[in-house]
Amino acid sequence: MSIKAGQIDDLPPLREVIERHGLDARKALGQNFLLDLNLTARIARQAGRLEGVEVLEIGPGPGGLTRALLAAGANVVAIERDERCLPALEEIAGRYPGRLRVVEADALKTDMAALVSPGAKIVANLPYNIATPLLTGWLAAEPWPPFYASMTLMFQREVAERIVAQPGDDAYGRLAVLANWRCHTEIAFDISPRAFTPPPKVTSSVVNLVPRETPLPCDLRALERVTAAAFGQRRKMLRQSLKPIGGAALLEKAAIDGERRAETLSVAEFVALARLA
Repeated sequence: MSIKAGQIDDLPPLREVIERHGLDARKALGQNFLLDLNLTARIARQAGRLEGVEVLEIGPGPGGLTRALLAAGANVVAIERDERCLPALEEIAGRYPGRLRVVEADALKTDMAALVSPGAKIVANLPYNIATPLLTGWLAAEPWPPFYASMTLMFQREVAERIVAQPGDDAYGRLAVLANWRCHTEIAFDISPRAFTPPPKVTSSVVNLVPRETPLPCDLRALERVTAAAFGQRRKMLRQSLKPIGGAALLEKAAIDGERRAETLSVAEFVALARLA
């Protein structure tokens, strides 16, 4: 094996792989291929120690991040819907015998907890068109703590801001409440559109999410009802927006001023409302 300086392995450059296999990125599949292996290696490092760790990857495409994860010592289970990418991934599997398992499937219809051992890490450049539903599914996992130890995921910057938003932020809403109720969240770094093929119109961000072992006790469905009502009419006072689920009486029981608006409430206050709703 001969690995040149600045490379993570001795496999061909990603541009060559894409050309050889005819892997034009398809908008319908939310594909934007990240070709800079230095960046994919940075994403892998962001996930922490990976030596001997099982990693679940969604939408590996031609395998840029996959290669970085394997080079870092991970054992990877990759879910790929696009059959055109399978030959390229098989070449990577040949370079790392027994350490890459490729599952041809639609991630939204797959029981991912059944594919990996408890304590696996999720690391992915998520297809833009399914990124939010995948995340909300993982955040709604039962039982809790979930099957994964951490998530290191790439989103459009706008979505990343909605995940980590705090009360008072413009981006604060239902996703932030759910994410920060169940996880510690942070934006690790941004990635320029120029790093992708084809370049998306927006900046991307890598987000770290680490499950809280003991989130504030609350029924997930009740919390979803409360946040849906509150943020569904976010410009209105809470006594008005929460009318369908108890309004002023509910707010009084929770000792929350009915003249406040949804974006001012903390996660703990939303949990308090959900426990009383």
